[in-house]
Order: sequence, then C-alpha cells, then structure tokens
Amino acid sequence: MDSRVRRILVVCTSVVVSIASIAARAHGQEHASPAPAPPAPASQSMVSCASKAGERTQCPADTSAGVVLVKSTGSAACLLGKTWGYDQTSVWVSDGCSAEFLTGQAGQGDPTRTGAPKYAPNIGFLLFDGEKGQMYVRLMTYARYLNQRNLEESYVDAFGVSHTVQRRQDVQLQKFFLPFSGWFLTPKMRYYLYVWSANTSQGDPAQVVGGGNISWSFNRFVTVGAGITSLPSVRSTEGQFPYWLGVDDRLIADEFFRGSYTTGVWLKGEVHPKVKYMAMLGNNLSTLGVSAAQLNNKLDTQAYSVQWLPTTGEFGPWGGFGDYEAHEKAATRVGVHYTYSVEDKQGQPGTDSIENSQIRLSDGSSVFTPQLFGPGVTVNEVTYKMTSLDAGVKYKGLSVEAEYYRRWLSNYTGVNTTAIPDISDNGYQLQTSAMAVPKILQLYFSHSQIFGGDYGDDWEVRVGENWFPRKERGIRVNAEWMYVNRSPVGYTAYPYPVGAKGPVFHINFELNF
Repeated sequence: MDSRVRRILVVCTSVVVSIASIAARAHGQEHASPAPAPPAPASQSMVSCASKAGERTQCPADTSAGVVLVKSTGSAACLLGKTWGYDQTSVWVSDGCSAEFLTGQAGQGDPTRTGAPKYAPNIGFLLFDGEKGQMYVRLMTYARYLNQRNLEESYVDAFGVSHTVQRRQDVQLQKFFLPFSGWFLTPKMRYYLYVWSANTSQGDPAQVVGGGNISWSFNRFVTVGAGITSLPSVRSTEGQFPYWLGVDDRLIADEFFRGSYTTGVWLKGEVHPKVKYMAMLGNNLSTLGVSAAQLNNKLDTQAYSVQWLPTTGEFGPWGGFGDYEAHEKAATRVGVHYTYSVEDKQGQPGTDSIENSQIRLSDGSSVFTPQLFGPGVTVNEVTYKMTSLDAGVKYKGLSVEAEYYRRWLSNYTGVNTTAIPDISDNGYQLQTSAMAVPKILQLYFSHSQIFGGDYGDDWEVRVGENWFPRKERGIRVNAEWMYVNRSPVGYTAYPYPVGAKGPVFHINFELNF
C-alpha cells in the first residue's frame, strides 16, 4: 500500500476512535441501548415535545433507561436521528415534529421499532419495520419540456476554434430515481441503495446506474460510510437534492466548479448541535460512467466540509434551498468546503454522462483535449484544488443564499506540458426566493458568474416559479426562463449545451415522495 494512503487511513481511523470515545464520555451515545442492569431503574413517564417548522426544541427528560416515540401529534414526520432524538438529559424535536414520548423502563429496547412513520417526505413509504430491520422506498421523477431553439448557432472558444451548438426542443421523462433506505440488525447499520436512470442519455454506458452506500452510525457525532455518494465539494452536494429552487439543474458556476458523485469512504456528524462536518476520501471527482479499470491507483481525491447554523441549529428539511417552511425565526448558515484531486485523462466521464464533471476551462474546453494548448501538447494529468464559501438566511418564506468559488489547476503532466501556466479562476452564485402564496406558489431569481481570466467570463440569470398544487413539496410544477452568456458546461441532462448563448426555457413536472 502506498505510504501516503496508509498515513491517511491511519489518521482517519484515529479520528473515528477519538471522536467516538470523547462523544461517548461527554454526552453518551444517543441511540445506544441502556445498560441491562442500572442501579436504580427509572420510573415511567410521558413527555410531550413539540416544534415548529424550522425550529428545534429541547424537552427535559430522564432518558437513562431509553425513550420510545408513542404517538406523533404534529403534521410533520418524526424521524429518529433527523427530526427527533435524545441525549442524557432531554428529548429533542425539530422541523415540525411533535410527539409524545415514553421514558423509563418501558422505554427500553429499540426505539426505532415503535412509531416509525408509514410515510416521510423525501424518504418515502415504509415497506417493512421489524426487530431485524427497516426499509423505506422512495421515487423521484420528472417530465421536462425544453426549448433551446433561440440560442446562437455557434461559438468561438478562447483558442479561436469555432464550434456548432446543438439546439434542442423536446419532451423527456428526464430522470427516474428509486432509492431504498433503512437499517439492518441494528439502527446503527444503515443502507441507502438505488437505481437511477437519466433517459436523455439513452444508450450511454451509464444511462442506468445502480449504486448507493452503507454506513455505521456510532452516534450523532460520528458516522462512517463507504460506497457512492456526492463529494462534499459545494453546498449543493451536501445532500439537499431535490430540494432546490430549480428542478435538478444547478447554476453554471456551481456546475463548473463542483465535484460530483464518487466512490469512497467518509466520516460525518456534528461536533456541536449547530456545527456539522464531513470528510471524504474518494477515487476521483466523478465515478459515473467511469469503470474501475480507468481509475489510477493513487486514491488521491479528498473533500472536506463544515457548516455552521448559528441561529436555529437547522436550515430547513435536508438543508434545502428556499424557505418553503416559512421560518418564524430567522435561520442562518455559513458553510466552507475544500476539495483536492489529481485527475487523469482516462478517469474522466464522457461529455454527455449523467453527471458530467469534466475539468473544463471557462470557454468550455476540456483541459485533456489533445493539442488544446498548442501543437504536440497533450495533458494526461492535472491537480485540481477548489474551495467554496456559502452563506444564507431564511425568514417567513423569504430566502437569500449565495456561494463563492475559487479553483486552481496546476502540475500538468503529459506531452510537452511544461509551458502550460497554472490556472486560477473564480465565480459566485446568488439565489433569492419568496413564497408568494404560502405552501402553494414560490417565485425566485438566480444569478451566476464565472471569471475565467484569459479564457473568458461567463454569466447567467434565471427567473422561475414553483407551483405546489397539493400544498406539499411532493408534487410541483416548475417553469424557468434563463439567459446565459457562454455556458462552459453542458450535457444532455443539463438545460444548456457547452457554449450556449441566449435564452432557454423549460417546464418541469416533478413527483417526489
């Protein structure tokens, strides 16, 4: 094993052991079973605890002998570890979960086997709940009408080469996403497995993907996972999907700078109720459409994220964009991300892969294009570094959310690459929204820009609406008008092609349960 990889694994193992030990001593394991023979058995007592959307409530309780959710009394689902839990001195609920809890001797045993909701938004329907495990199934899909016909027919890149722009107008069942999630033998052993199809990529090798991950949750401070997940490289890869303002489409700056889904191992949890973290060691920036035979053997992709939620300790369900829940108290967040990866030509996804995360210049050119930087010059490997900083606030249906990105490309290897200069570019995105009609109609405006230096600057604006006909997130109709000036990113599942300049319009009908 490479000595550098060995050192990384040793450090990760030490971090897991240390954090788990400290957490257990200081706070007790949140989901651990109680001691089989406590010196003084606790008496039974009923505790009622309620929260509003966008709030977290602590209710004092003696939890030394366990806690059972007896009855949910609110409109929002109560999910252990997500919207309710307990520590040594209290039961907590959040995001609209309200319930009655039984503590004491009757609360001993496995708390997840009692009161598991038959349906939970963005988790799905309960298929099975028993002593040996639990399984939820969910479906996310949407149909899209896309019109790119008013884009300019061609563009010229920073190297003076002219390219034709393919302009589409079509209707697609854009995506089919079917995840299964739950636990087995113990609630600490979690799984998240799925089938994912992007129908705009019919016939491509990665058009249908089966993937997922498994994890072991020690407590709320430490979870260790392995498998496929999104690199925590920017805010939109922290797990909010599909709770975005648009339907499954990022702004160009986010799409340009971010990492994608990859296979690896990770640690995640919280060091404080208002501070959460994730650290991941992965194969590359994007695993979709890339076989194991195409990967290098260096295991040198790393990504880290920390998010601080200073006012309410949350930022809405799944930390999504927009304030559908209409926070009564201002919710705020600040996040920072850093990603490092050595990428090679062979390990890149194809141009039209489901999640195209090729390393491009701001004019849309892939850095691995032969002779891009001059006759006889070919880049086979490059070092990618990227950091982002985001902040946001939500209050009474209004939201303002922004993110800044900076990327560095260096250490080119290949044929005649010594003359290629290091490249540094940066950009930002800004998203604002308002619930014009509570629970029914959301309006939003977005803007994004990339500063690419010698390779050109790019920008876009978007205006859109989300209509929720059933007054719930599960069904929505989204319409979005966009104007883009030189898109550096594009593939069949994205609303722009590379080099796009002009207006684009699409309508999306989304189902997500």
